[in-house]
Amino acid sequence: MTSVFSAPGAHDSHRHRADVRGDAATKGNSRFRDLTVLLISEDEEEAFHIRLLLPVPVVRSMVWYRNAGEAGPFLAVCRGPMCVLVGRSSSGARPAETARRLRRSAPHAALVVLADAASAAAIGPSEGAAHAYVDGRCADPEKLRGVIRRALRRRHMETATATREANALIVRDSLTLERGLLPVPALRGNDFSAVSRYEPGRAHALLSGDFYDVVQIEDSSVHVILGDVSGHGAAEAALAVQLRVAWRTALLCGKTQLEQLRLLERILIGERPDGDTYTTVMSLVFPSGGTAVRAVSAGHSGFLLRRAGELRWVEPRTGTALGLFPGQADWSETELELLPLDRVVVFTDGLFEGRTEPSARLGEDGLLRLATHYSHLPSQEFVDALVGGVASMAAPFGGLADDVAVLHLGWNPPTSPSRR
Repeated sequence: MTSVFSAPGAHDSHRHRADVRGDAATKGNSRFRDLTVLLISEDEEEAFHIRLLLPVPVVRSMVWYRNAGEAGPFLAVCRGPMCVLVGRSSSGARPAETARRLRRSAPHAALVVLADAASAAAIGPSEGAAHAYVDGRCADPEKLRGVIRRALRRRHMETATATREANALIVRDSLTLERGLLPVPALRGNDFSAVSRYEPGRAHALLSGDFYDVVQIEDSSVHVILGDVSGHGAAEAALAVQLRVAWRTALLCGKTQLEQLRLLERILIGERPDGDTYTTVMSLVFPSGGTAVRAVSAGHSGFLLRRAGELRWVEPRTGTALGLFPGQADWSETELELLPLDRVVVFTDGLFEGRTEPSARLGEDGLLRLATHYSHLPSQEFVDALVGGVASMAAPFGGLADDVAVLHLGWNPPTSPSRR
């Protein structure tokens, strides 16, 4: 059986024939069968000695080069498990320097420096470019194999650690980016209260297909958008950000509620990941004075009205969701009278579509009953208790299956001027 153990590019006289060994010699060496061993040594005697110490499966795929420069083309194309043995050099190159060079050209390989104890001590751990050291004159085959196994384990641990660190960096950067895209209510003073709760359904994410924004403009009126893009992936989350930013831009450019929705539908159609994607939207305007709210629903569910410790469901006139029938808008405004201290609670359907029984979902009536239990709580506590209650009821049945966004909105009572 001809060995591929050779010095490529060297004279044919450097080729060797591997010994044919019995089955007993290959027992326990199955882990080496897919391993490529590259020996870099300018000492032909050392190369022959190392070959005799290795199991037959390794010898059959072993490659020998005299220096790292000659090994470069081979390292550029060789993949899979590899261990590089760095041996003697007559040119004065230090083993640690060669090992560090190989780290750059073969980052996937385990590195073993063939150095005696004195040389290894001289190299020093601070130069630790290699994964293991062993005396190149070692006459114990099992010891050499053990060193190679140890080097492979250390290289595997390095790879695993580097992968974890890289993944952690990706997650951190992604969360930083998403955090920067989350809405920040733009209120001009303390006369209006906007409390929110946002729970993405996607794991390890801050953004979902649900979106909202709150902006108070120069005439002190407060404008609110709450939307839900169909689907649950990253593409839907990206589209939701586009729609939110487009809405704020349209508002600041003086567009009316209906004009805003027409613009959002055009953007949705142009940017949606597929032709079936649609978006439900609830648009609210709280004119200054605090006596009313104007609602426009594009396929969105109703909302809750908190009044004097009681709650009731309000269902404004509902038009078609954005993107279902492009250009055939049937949206209209619904005006609702507000009393002092009234609060409007709007949300996406993830809040009431979770399964709370084996064959039933919470539904709008169930959400209203649950919200009534918390009607005595102030705004933030009410929102947190409502979301927490829904999540607890859904937990035995797989938890909340959709994104959740909740807004608790209303005018604050005027503050009395301070007495001097």
